[in-house]
Amino acid sequence: MKKKTDVVIIGGGVVGTSIAYNLAKNGVTDVVVVERDTLSCGSTGRCAGGVRQQWSEPSNVRLARASIDIFKRFREEMGRDIGLVEGGYLLCAHTDEEAERFKETVAMQREVGADVRIVTPEEMRDITPYLNADGMILGAYCPDDCHGDPFQTTQGYAENAKRLGVDIELHTEVTAIKKKGRRATAVVTNRGEIECNWVVNAAGGYSAEVGAMAGVDIPTKSYRHQIAVTEPIRRIQEPLIVDFCVNIYFCQTAHGSFLAGYGDDTEKPGHNVRSTWQFLQEISRRLTALVPALRDISVVRQWAGLYNMSPDAQPILGKVSDEVENFICAVGFSGHGFMLAPITGVLMAELITYGETRTLPIDGLSIKRFEGGVRSAEANVV
Repeated sequence: MKKKTDVVIIGGGVVGTSIAYNLAKNGVTDVVVVERDTLSCGSTGRCAGGVRQQWSEPSNVRLARASIDIFKRFREEMGRDIGLVEGGYLLCAHTDEEAERFKETVAMQREVGADVRIVTPEEMRDITPYLNADGMILGAYCPDDCHGDPFQTTQGYAENAKRLGVDIELHTEVTAIKKKGRRATAVVTNRGEIECNWVVNAAGGYSAEVGAMAGVDIPTKSYRHQIAVTEPIRRIQEPLIVDFCVNIYFCQTAHGSFLAGYGDDTEKPGHNVRSTWQFLQEISRRLTALVPALRDISVVRQWAGLYNMSPDAQPILGKVSDEVENFICAVGFSGHGFMLAPITGVLMAELITYGETRTLPIDGLSIKRFEGGVRSAEANVV
């Protein structure tokens, strides 16, 4: 392992490897990614792999649009198939209040440039015939949205970053960050110390703990979210479906399995990633109510991961403290790090390489936005 480098990235998930690849692409190749376990072992490897533009906050829509463009050319650029299913996203509204909110957010999303439209229950059945749309008032549909394989995406970034000269150190746990004056000077690990000019916090569910090592208060908390996956069946569904009222999201993967999850409002913050039988029972009830054709298929496994939540459910990007001017954060994605990782890698690499972002502005995603309290929070989180 190197003793000295230009950039240390803490976290070997899709965000960290995306940043590493994009730095190397920009010519910054003296980079070390440190991961305490294996690639994708944290939130990346435990997510559903969805990628959507249907958000209530314009900044999230812009980030997602830019990421989707990268996902759709990923195979060509990286030489790796990430199992991308370009089946769109369908959001379901059950109440008048929810329907009005959908109409408002769709109007905003269209202004930002997303190809989103309101659809009737009849059109919803045309899009996905096996959906039980009884009781639904309308839907919001974006055919450009997609879902893919987080493991293959992370491997694609990692392999190409290494090809360009990046070092990736697995089973390397960060234990401290050394500082001198207003700069971080070294990252201390269980395998030794790495002097560096930049430190990037891409630690996902442990972002606050890594921030504390640098003496920075990162206002993120992690919560368990569980997912179940079924045996594969013939293809019966293209879009990833989200129902906020029922509180569920589910899709059929390229392999044919159904993958489904939901957020539990009773969860306490922490790092618990144990699965429960109660979740399995409840997700089965919710999923089969919406897709009755799935009543006789088997669940083959389940798992849990962490949503690293920010106060407004939007990512915290860029420098986070004048007291540690070379400490960069890409955290607080609130369960949506996979879908925003491609553009996040581009932006963080630009910030380090050029001293500013050039593709999209990130001032509104600075940690400083919380100084006056939360002004506007992302509503479309499930």
